[in-house]
Amino acid sequence: MSQATITTVTINKADIEDGGMKSYKQADDSIILITRDDTTFQAFDGKCPHAGADLGTGLRCGNRVVCPWHHATFDSRDGTLLEPVATEGLTQYQLTDDGDNLIVNTAAKIDRAVKNDQLTGTHTVVVGGGAAGFMTAHQLRNTGYGGKITLLSQEDKAPYNRPLLSKAFLAGNLPEEKLLLGGADWAEKNNIELRLKQTVSAVIANERTVIIKDEHHAEYNITADFLVVATGAKPIVPPITGAQLEGVYTLRSMDDAKTIKEASQDQHVVIVGTGFIGMEVAAALSQAGNTASITVIGQSARVMETIISETVSNALIKLHEDNGINFVLDATVNEINGNGQQVSGVTLANGTKLDADIIILGTGVSPLTDLLKEVNDPDGVQVDSHLQLRDGVYALGDIAKASGQMGRMRIEHWRVALQHGLVTAAAILGDDTVPSLDERIPFFWTMQYGKSLRYSGHAATPDHNILLGSPDTLNYIEYYFDDKGEDTRASAASTLGRDKELVAFSELLRRGHAPTRAQINAGFNIIEQAHALSR
Repeated sequence: MSQATITTVTINKADIEDGGMKSYKQADDSIILITRDDTTFQAFDGKCPHAGADLGTGLRCGNRVVCPWHHATFDSRDGTLLEPVATEGLTQYQLTDDGDNLIVNTAAKIDRAVKNDQLTGTHTVVVGGGAAGFMTAHQLRNTGYGGKITLLSQEDKAPYNRPLLSKAFLAGNLPEEKLLLGGADWAEKNNIELRLKQTVSAVIANERTVIIKDEHHAEYNITADFLVVATGAKPIVPPITGAQLEGVYTLRSMDDAKTIKEASQDQHVVIVGTGFIGMEVAAALSQAGNTASITVIGQSARVMETIISETVSNALIKLHEDNGINFVLDATVNEINGNGQQVSGVTLANGTKLDADIIILGTGVSPLTDLLKEVNDPDGVQVDSHLQLRDGVYALGDIAKASGQMGRMRIEHWRVALQHGLVTAAAILGDDTVPSLDERIPFFWTMQYGKSLRYSGHAATPDHNILLGSPDTLNYIEYYFDDKGEDTRASAASTLGRDKELVAFSELLRRGHAPTRAQINAGFNIIEQAHALSR
C-alpha cells in the first residue's frame, strides 16, 4: 500500500541553531532539510540528489552543506551545487514564518532555472562522453550557456555512470537504464547534439578543430569556439604471454561489464590486481553469487597498497575472505595459460599454477592523450587550474595533469572528473564566482559488500599514518602525512564508518588548515574545528 504524499510540514524554529541545519524525515519517506542564518531560514529536499543520503547527517561548514556519503556540496542559502558528485542542486521549497514555527510547503518549489542566454551564437564541442565531458555540457546548460553544444562519443551509448559498473551493476543490483547520466532523454532535454559512434582522429588545437570519422568511416571536420577534450583512459594489458587469449577481460565500458557478467556464470574466476577495480569486481561477483570461485592475485602483500596502511589492508582482506574470496599475494603472473585459443589458468613466477575459466585484469589504466600528443608530458596533458590548455581549448578528466591546491597531478577518479567539468563550464562562461581547482581537493570512494571506504586528499604514501578506531570492525579513520614530522599537516585521510570526521577533514584541508600530527595525537576535535573555521 503506497503512502500518501505529505505536502505541508510544521517545524519549530527553536530546533535549529543559528548557522546550523537539521533534517526532518517524513512518513512518506521524504526528508526536509532546514538551514538557518540568524533569522533567515531556507527549506530544501533533504535527500542528496546523487544517492539519497540524508543531508542532515552530513556537515554544514559556513554556507556549505556537505553530504556525508560522497561529499556532494550545496549552498545552504539557495541549494546551488558547489561540488559533485551530485550533478544537480537541491530542490528548494517555499516556507512561511509563522512566529515560533515554519510552515514548509513541499508542493510549492522555488524555480531557480536560469535562462540560456549567454554566448548565444557560439559552439562548444566536447570530445568524450565520460564524466568530465558529460558534466561540462550539463553544467553549461544549467548555468546559462545559450550556444550550440555537440558531444562526440566513441561509444554507442549515451553518457553513463562508469563507477557503478564494478559495483552495483556487476553485483546484479542495478539495471542498465539506471546508469544513464541525466536519464534516457538527457541530451534532448538539454538541447545537446549527442553524436555516438564517432571517432576523433585528430585535434588541431590552435584552430580549435577536430577531425572525425563516423561509424561509416566518413571523415568530416568541426571547428568550435570552445573545444573540450575529455578522452578518458584505457585499461593497461600487461605484456604477459597469453594475455590475448579468449577469456581474458578488462573492465572499462558497459559492454565490458555485460561480457564479464555473462562469462563469469558458474566459472572459476581469477582477478589480477588488488587496486580499486580488482577489489570491487571481486566483491561484486561474490555478491552476485553466480561464480564457482574467485581468486585475487596481487604483487604486493597488501591490497590497495598505495592508498591505505597495512592494518586497514588486512581488514579489507578479511572482509573479502569472509565472503569467499581467495587471495594469492606477493605474487607475479608470469604467463596466462591456455590451449592457444581459450584461457585455462595462470602460472606464477614461483612456478605455481592456478586454474581459471576466465581472467579479469585490474592492472590500471593509461590516459588517452594521443590526440594532444604534441602538448602533453608523459603522464597527461598539462593544463591550468581552470583546465585550460590554451585560449578556448580545455583538457580534462583522466588525461589532465592539472594544477590545483595540492600541486600538479593527474587523478583517475569519477568525482575529480566531474569537478573538472564543473570548473570548465564556469571557465567557458567566464564565471569567476565558481572556484577553480585551486580551491578544490580530490575525493573518491570504493564500495565493497555494502561498505564504503572513502578517501579525501592525496598522500605520497600511506605509511606515515595515524590510525584511530578499529579497521577490523570497519570503524576507523586514518590520517596520512608526507613525512613523520610532528608539525606536518595531514595531506589525506580515509575512513570506514566515520563519515562526519572525513567531511570535517576535507573542509579543513580545502581551506589550508588540515591538522598536524601533533594535533591529532593530542586529541584534536576535527568536527568542532571545521565548524569554528567556517563561521
